[in-house]
Amino acid sequence: MSTSNSQENSQPPIYQQAPLPYEFSALEPIISTEIMTLHYEKHHKTYINNLNDALKKFDVAQKQQDLSAMSALLSAIKFNGGGHLNHSIFWTNLSPQNQEGGRPPEGELADAIKSTFGSLQRCIEVLSAQSIAIQGSGWGWLGFDKALNRLVITTCENQDPLHAKGLIPLLGIDVWEHAYYLQYKNVRADYVKKIFEIVNWKNVTERFAKARS
Repeated sequence: MSTSNSQENSQPPIYQQAPLPYEFSALEPIISTEIMTLHYEKHHKTYINNLNDALKKFDVAQKQQDLSAMSALLSAIKFNGGGHLNHSIFWTNLSPQNQEGGRPPEGELADAIKSTFGSLQRCIEVLSAQSIAIQGSGWGWLGFDKALNRLVITTCENQDPLHAKGLIPLLGIDVWEHAYYLQYKNVRADYVKKIFEIVNWKNVTERFAKARS
């Protein structure tokens, strides 16, 4: 094996999976250890692997000025890149109940939620309803519209990132079946209702402050 190939093969992936900020069992009983393990170790990791593979192929096609090949790879980059972005946010949006999970937001985020939705409960109701209503797979989002300086609740299909809508993601609810089916079967509403018991509003607050800066 040549030196150049050896160096190339020893290079780390373009994107890597950040360590989970808690144990796989830490979100019990809301999200089971089995779901967390599969979701993080299999699904999220697959998005990263596929993203890195697509980017490497794109780099080759770009060097060869193969526009057709580059165009064909864009959907894979968008899908897997979105999957990596969304899950990286999702893990930090959650926390064990004995830590930050479920504690209501404070400060400027709490004020913004009250101003926009009337109350935290109403915000949760709207985000829940839109997340549950997604046809097929997707994400429910509490985001921030920097141009209008306001909170927004919306949804994205599949793994489309919220940035594609010009919004900054604050809190994402993953409603792909792999996020809940082993525990909640086909009752998505039960999963969405329970997940707010482990939402890390401190993390959401930090994202809100950064989005406004």
